[in-house]
Amino acid sequence: MVQMISHGFISGAMFSCVGVVYDRMHSRMIRDYGGVVNTMPWFAAFFVFFAMANSGLPGTSGFVGEFMVILSAFQYNVWVAFGAGFTLILGAAYTLWMTKRVIFGDVANHHVAELTDINGREALVLGVFALGTLVLGVYPKPLTDLMEAPIAQLLTQLAATKL
Repeated sequence: MVQMISHGFISGAMFSCVGVVYDRMHSRMIRDYGGVVNTMPWFAAFFVFFAMANSGLPGTSGFVGEFMVILSAFQYNVWVAFGAGFTLILGAAYTLWMTKRVIFGDVANHHVAELTDINGREALVLGVFALGTLVLGVYPKPLTDLMEAPIAQLLTQLAATKL
């Protein structure tokens, strides 16, 4: 459940970031970008933060959710945990590769050179996502306490026979 809520924050933020640059360039192709940090430093900071959260950086909700998933999978079966860990590594590798290509390096073309940084509305939306990602990553206890009783009830119902 924590991973699902974390995924909502991080994926929502990443899709918002895609929307920000698409609104300015009308392209979703990675090859059309490069060097965005040179023209959009605030956007780049948010983007890199969400990419790191997506990769499971400690202190973010991505780490908490992924840690709980791997721990639970390990308690179930070592091979399932290995598979889950391997897919997390693949996802992090792709995220880091994409971040390097879009955000860093030299300015790719004149369209990137003409980009303007995020405005107040975009900063507010990305800031709310960042706050949720940090709060859940630093102190997930209120959320886990809130979910404990409903999940226990759900497990009790699943464990009961239907005969």
